[in-house]
Amino acid sequence: VMTSGDIQTQTSIEVFPSIGGTVVQMNVSLGSPVKKGDVIGYIDPSEPGSYYAKSPITCPISGSILTAPAKPGQKVQASSVITKIGDIENLQISASIPERYVSELKTGLKADIFLQSYPDAVFEAFVSRVSPVVDKLSRTKEIILNFSKKDTRINAGMFAKLTLFTADYAGRPVVPINSVVEKNGKNCVFIFDEDDSTVNLREVELGNSVDNMIQVVSGIYEGEKVVV
Repeated sequence: VMTSGDIQTQTSIEVFPSIGGTVVQMNVSLGSPVKKGDVIGYIDPSEPGSYYAKSPITCPISGSILTAPAKPGQKVQASSVITKIGDIENLQISASIPERYVSELKTGLKADIFLQSYPDAVFEAFVSRVSPVVDKLSRTKEIILNFSKKDTRINAGMFAKLTLFTADYAGRPVVPINSVVEKNGKNCVFIFDEDDSTVNLREVELGNSVDNMIQVVSGIYEGEKVVV
């Protein structure tokens, strides 16, 4: 299954001020590392005719700033999001899978991840969580994938294309589909002799096909040379 997704932190939290007012100071910017309890800015709750002490904005968790923080001079409420903090050391991918593939989804499925920034690289991941519900508007089900190993080239916020492998066909040799010919209603392939000087037509029984390759259940053996 080929689809796309967004790379995000496994753990993240939105930061809210303890009181409404005007942002008068921000000590962080996008990507800044922070620790739990750090003061990242100040709110001035003063109104015309009344003056109050500045209220600090503190970090609820350790991590990095994931979204551009509020700007000095900006008016905020206690329900306003000042910024978002997450752990960029542990990343995951959120992807939506069409409803027709729902029956094949399960944790542990492997996937190849492709990033626009590194077109020649393939990153391995696996499904760690499958949503229990289907989105009735998009007719898709969300899955979460974790990377098999950490890689500094992968950043939160990146767009990813992925190939999800829903079935594993093992234990059989495979050949390119275009090496299979039909003779008298039977599937056959041409096999080189040991001296590579001649070929013989051999009937084969075929299995599953994936990406222009097909399994051969019987008729050839691993290591034999096939004419394409």
